[in-house]
Amino acid sequence: MFEDEQDNKIYKIFITRGEDKENEYGQFTEKLYSKTDFLWKETSIGADDFEQVPAHFFEDIDVIILLAGIYTANKEKIDSIVKSALKHKIPMILVRPYGMEEVPLNLEEVASGLVGWNANCIVDTIKSTLNPDLNPEVCEL
Repeated sequence: MFEDEQDNKIYKIFITRGEDKENEYGQFTEKLYSKTDFLWKETSIGADDFEQVPAHFFEDIDVIILLAGIYTANKEKIDSIVKSALKHKIPMILVRPYGMEEVPLNLEEVASGLVGWNANCIVDTIKSTLNPDLNPEVCEL
């Protein structure tokens, strides 16, 4: 894909949701919205058991964002998402909660990337996960 085409791509993203006392979902989407040169749309479905979701749903997802800070309160749902992502070969990016160094090891092992809350790093990680030929900005966790 040429750089111009890469810049015009609309990334189809699935972001984990659920019980979210720290509003990580809202904070994460704010980071994406702040990058006006990054085009994306969110794919969602009202389900808790993603292993029962029809396969065609997953055909419309480029990458899954796993918000590690909501994992404990939504373990079963996120585990179901991870199993389905692995089955459908969808890359996953793990977002580390604000101020925390550790993330759930089982999520880190399956994630294609691990990123903090820097908007540039988030976008670079998404792009480089989907196009390994890109050289992402070095982002410190």
